[in-house]
Amino acid sequence: QVQLVESGGGLVQAGGSLRLSCAASGRTFSINRMGWFRQAPGKEREFVGSLRWSDGYRNYAESVKGRFTISRDNTKNTVYLQMNSLKPEDTAVYYCAAGSVALGGYYSWGQGTQVTVSS
Repeated sequence: QVQLVESGGGLVQAGGSLRLSCAASGRTFSINRMGWFRQAPGKEREFVGSLRWSDGYRNYAESVKGRFTISRDNTKNTVYLQMNSLKPEDTAVYYCAAGSVALGGYYSWGQGTQVTVSS
């Protein structure tokens, strides 16, 4: 089992920045990739970005490219989502997820952290 704990959400004005953290514990050796997702009220959960563990390859949704950056600190088993130039439409609950090819995709999810961007 992998446990994920997110932090760093909050209220920010449009154009501002926030950094989310996702700390992993437990059987972290099973992780192939880490993903960030978000869910706005009344909408389905959507992919934000991912980081491949083996080579650091990053992939982002078109809506956040150039504004959001995923990074990691291997010593802390922590992944970050740096969010710049935030827009009101970025308002959502943000989730991190641990993924494994062997386990068929994202198999462990954090509890979520609220990000609210005011106009």
